[in-house]
Amino acid sequence: MSNMQAITQLINDDSFPPSEQALDYPNGLLAVGGDLSPARLMAAYRQGIFPWYEEPQPVLWWTPDPRSVLFPDRLHISRSLRKTLRKDRFRLAVDQNFEAVMRNCAQLRGDGLGTWIGDDMLAAYCDLHHIGHAHSIEVYNPAGELVGGLYGIAIGRAYFGESMFSEETDASKVGLVALVSILRRGGFGIIDCQVESDHLNSLGAENISRLDFEQRLGETIDVAHDPEIWRLPATCGELL
Repeated sequence: MSNMQAITQLINDDSFPPSEQALDYPNGLLAVGGDLSPARLMAAYRQGIFPWYEEPQPVLWWTPDPRSVLFPDRLHISRSLRKTLRKDRFRLAVDQNFEAVMRNCAQLRGDGLGTWIGDDMLAAYCDLHHIGHAHSIEVYNPAGELVGGLYGIAIGRAYFGESMFSEETDASKVGLVALVSILRRGGFGIIDCQVESDHLNSLGAENISRLDFEQRLGETIDVAHDPEIWRLPATCGELL
């Protein structure tokens, strides 16, 4: 990477540089190196920074501008998705199979995504899950098979989405509707979607400036949420 010498090299307990130092190309690359310890990951997310790299690269830290976000009260549920929810084809769970969700998200898919979730990432986010900061939504079909889900980090009243997967039509969308139901109940103000995609845009995601994103984080990141919100109704139809 030709611009690698222009970004901060993290060593030991180095803090992250200001986001204004992030590169324009590749968009948002801020720092390289360091580890994926819980302390560093939490410090990163609190500043709107996330890791994204492929092993055996060193860890690359990003804060893109603009930022894709979804405001919980602006979730768009299409007519076809409403029909899916009313049919109650899926069973939902929260934090019951976090590692399996990550492993499914890590599978190479037709869009080329997923390969960045290597063994180090898997171990790091499972650690965050075990200490109560990372959460997953699981979607099961009538046969009891895990066919969709998503995972991310919750800090204060901000949720940082990491990845989602779907093995059956609408499974990941149902998972997102379930997540938004939880976050609305908890008074969350923002869902970080990181980088724009047509899939997320169809569900109501939008781009805002990095400065706007950081300001909104500042308003939500230190406002505690009730840990009891991480539960879901018995049927998908109750999400509507």
